Amino acid sequence: QVQLVESGGGLVQPGGSLRLSCAGSGFPLSIYTMNWYRQAPGKERELVATITRAGGSTNYADSVKGRFTISRDNAKNTVYLQMNSLKPEDTAVYYCNARYVAEYWGKGTLVTVSS
Repeated sequence: QVQLVESGGGLVQPGGSLRLSCAGSGFPLSIYTMNWYRQAPGKERELVATITRAGGSTNYADSVKGRFTISRDNAKNTVYLQMNSLKPEDTAVYYCNARYVAEYWGKGTLVTVSS
């Protein structure tokens, strides 16, 4: 059974940090391009960060450049999103996505940035 399970979300104050994890099972995550998306209330889902199969290339939305870092540990079938200097506008449900010959989605983890 294919699964992507996100964890690490929660409530954090502005300026704080969180680290999201996405654990994959049931498919060879190491050969998939991995993405983090987010969807804020009333807004469309947006691509936040991408990492290629071997981790040699990453891309970020302009809104998170310099603050978020995507990484992967293929031995652990896990992808991470380190989020620093969080802002209230980062509040959203964050989704993990795997894309190659097929596409898989996790169910999301809620990040709330508020004082």
